[in-house]
Amino acid sequence: MKRKIAQAFITAALISSMAVSPVFATPSVEDLQNDKAAAEDEVVSLQSELTGILDKISTLEADLQKKQEEIDQANIDLEEAIVQQDQQYEDMKKRIQYMYESGSGNELELLLSAESFSDLVNKAEYIKNVHTYDKEKQEEYIATTKKIEKLSESLQEEAESMTQMQSQLEEDKTSLGTMIEGKQSEIAQLDADIQEAVAAQQAAEEARRQQEAAAAAAAAQDTAPSQPSNGGSGGGSSSGGSGSGGGSSTVIPPQGRDGWAVVAYARQFLGNPYVYGGNSLTNGIDCSGFTQQIYAAFGVSLGRTDTAQASAGVEIPLSQAQAGDLVVYYGHVGIYNGSGGLIHASSPSVGIIESPSCTYRQIRCVRRVL
Repeated sequence: MKRKIAQAFITAALISSMAVSPVFATPSVEDLQNDKAAAEDEVVSLQSELTGILDKISTLEADLQKKQEEIDQANIDLEEAIVQQDQQYEDMKKRIQYMYESGSGNELELLLSAESFSDLVNKAEYIKNVHTYDKEKQEEYIATTKKIEKLSESLQEEAESMTQMQSQLEEDKTSLGTMIEGKQSEIAQLDADIQEAVAAQQAAEEARRQQEAAAAAAAAQDTAPSQPSNGGSGGGSSSGGSGSGGGSSTVIPPQGRDGWAVVAYARQFLGNPYVYGGNSLTNGIDCSGFTQQIYAAFGVSLGRTDTAQASAGVEIPLSQAQAGDLVVYYGHVGIYNGSGGLIHASSPSVGIIESPSCTYRQIRCVRRVL
């Protein structure tokens, strides 16, 4: 009777632990759906924001083209003004040549050569008209010169304005590139968190089914008739089961010094919590702390951040990655499991997990440190 009570107590405790653990370790399906919906809303918002920036760049490029056309037209006008100035100069030379190379000398001689009063009036009128024409030509020449100067100043202003617009356009493009990169990283992280949470939930459900099957088997054994001597054997079995449970929480030191030994050692900590800035493989640790502590067990010293670990060892292509290699992302790091997956301290919601694919987000580099 005491044996049955003890086994019933152990079974109840096992079922109780199974009921609590999944709720603590992984989010519910409803939580995952809400996270996915929130991620999709964020994607829509990001796309709208990027569209607005692209429209701004398109407008700036159109303005830039228009300014260039205006500058080209100003250059044409400037060339025409220069041609007009040259033509006025040629006309003035012809007038001077007509006056002073006609053989009549200066204006006084021209007046004294008048043969009659009427001829004198005509010649005086001619001299007046010549002076008026000369004055008009001089004023026209000055106006043309001012026009050229104004066109030159206007052209310079247009050039400076175009340069400012080009600088603004380059700044907008740079800002857009930075924003796109940052938002893509955020979207990738959101997708990764959803996938990892789903994987963790599926793993928890599988563990639950296995534990329930084990509890059912124990209950079935309890209902079978047994002899007193078998009771001692059953107690040994129970003791062995307890020992096995304690062994699962005991960390086995590295068995070897190759990449597969790294993977085997790292897998012992699957399911343990993620704590930002933490350094405990059992009580809480973050991504770079996880890789640092794992490799420390193999005598390899790594930096504390993913940026520092991105320069550790030697870089290799992803196509040549082997078990135990570091897979470094922008803001994250993990250990390649040798079959396309990743062992890493993922996030507070899922803790330390083994993801089926290491390409769930943009890879920065792969480093071999062992």
